[in-house]
Amino acid sequence: MSAVAGTGTLTKLALRRDRLMIPGWLYALAASVVGSAASFRSLYGEQAQRADLARSMNATGPLRALYGPVYDWNGIGALTAWRMGVLGAALAGLMSILLVVRHTRDEEESGRQEMLGATAIDRRAPLTAALSAAATANAAIFAVIAAGMAVLGQPPAGSVALGLQIAGGGLMFGAIAAVTAQVTESARLARGLAGAVLGAAFLLRGAGDAASVDSGSAAVWASPLGWLEHLRPYDTGGESWWVLLPTAALTAAAVAAAYTLAARRDCGAGLLPSRPGPAAGARRLNGPFALAWRLQRGAVYGWAAGLAVAGAVYGSVTRSVGDLIGDNAQVNDLIERMGGHQGLTDSFLAMSMGLLGTTTGVYAVQSVLRLRGEENGLGAEAVLAHPVGRLRWAASHLALAVLGPAVLLAVAGAVMGLIYGTAVSDIGGQVPRLAFAAVAQAPGVWVLAGLGTLLFGLLPRAAPGTWGLLALFLALGQLGPVLRVPQAVMDLSPFTHLPGLPGGHSDRVLPLSATPYLWLLLVAAAAFAVGLAGLRRRDLAAGA
Repeated sequence: MSAVAGTGTLTKLALRRDRLMIPGWLYALAASVVGSAASFRSLYGEQAQRADLARSMNATGPLRALYGPVYDWNGIGALTAWRMGVLGAALAGLMSILLVVRHTRDEEESGRQEMLGATAIDRRAPLTAALSAAATANAAIFAVIAAGMAVLGQPPAGSVALGLQIAGGGLMFGAIAAVTAQVTESARLARGLAGAVLGAAFLLRGAGDAASVDSGSAAVWASPLGWLEHLRPYDTGGESWWVLLPTAALTAAAVAAAYTLAARRDCGAGLLPSRPGPAAGARRLNGPFALAWRLQRGAVYGWAAGLAVAGAVYGSVTRSVGDLIGDNAQVNDLIERMGGHQGLTDSFLAMSMGLLGTTTGVYAVQSVLRLRGEENGLGAEAVLAHPVGRLRWAASHLALAVLGPAVLLAVAGAVMGLIYGTAVSDIGGQVPRLAFAAVAQAPGVWVLAGLGTLLFGLLPRAAPGTWGLLALFLALGQLGPVLRVPQAVMDLSPFTHLPGLPGGHSDRVLPLSATPYLWLLLVAAAAFAVGLAGLRRRDLAAGA
């Protein structure tokens, strides 16, 4: 592939364009893995404590569905691999899907690849460059994770296996994204198909692990993520290196299929025939707001389904949270500082709400950056050619970035309340309580959306840097307390300032007060206003 004309230049261009995105993903994944190892070493330093944790986790089906069963508790590395191995592989797969589709189907959809095709480059070069960029990103993830775990004193073989487990998932789903990019004519559909394969693999593995404690279920083996789960880094019985063979075989087969399909279609075309639209648009598409909803409704429905599943998992785990803690003195001390054992359930729910809030930030960033995609793809130009002003066009998409997170969080909270309320025979009380607690995370998401709008309006080239802000906020929320990050740094995240609902307060979980909400709303409103003012004064597609 290195002999393909133009591949090197296009690969350098792809890496330059991803100079913010790739480091953001690298930091988020590596920090999550290394931070989890440091957390386990601090909270579960004794083997008896780790054994109690493993028994509790393996006895809880929803947690097995999320992370898989604990196969070894003799070392910190094995617990870290249980916590982050499969989840990290799925996240690396998501990163690779975004990278590959961005440099293949996105480029064709915008017309840039057709322009590049008129130069002295091989028709296979763009696909090769996209796969090379994804491979470079996953190689960096492998190296940093393996080195970081080794620095923490974990066995080198297990550290290499954990790095390969996560990076292998990234390479595998990057290759699958290369196939979906050849099949469809839309970048959005290509990402959706690849994401659906990733989601199906995760759900299939989760269903198998929920039904079996030893990962021996047929559903686990039917999932590519289930193969990687059987690698078992840091297992005292030795790693199962052979499971990398089917992973490599699937990756190679997908890459070969992508090249074969690319050779059989024209630039800009897809193998799936596009359906012709109606001769006249529906009357409900008579304005920019209706058009924005039509363009983004698929994402809203998909996120609603995903967060509903997450809410169901958290709701089903909540009742048994006390059993998960066991008699660990250090964890009990932490709980005492977070409100005591009387508020243990509420403290767990508050932490779950915080994670749901930052996760919903992904949707908000996607919704805001849709403006940049419409601008670069000339969709904005077609809308603005009608009697539609820039602010009205931008507001049509930003309305979904503001209302969407509130609706999605309400869905997640309501499902969590339904599942937990059923377990404690209090559906009428828990559904509104947890739905309100989830929606209370929305101001933090709005600040993130506002910062994305500010970058889009003032520095459109830097708009993808919003992903870096999200990664920073997520890392601060999940790893900051474990790594004892100074409070001044923790305060950079808007989610740090949100009261910990439902119930409970301490030095980390703030009491309910209107003040932080007012400040966050003011910051979000100011960021939106400055971004829109910048959009009014700059040229469209500037720096595209």
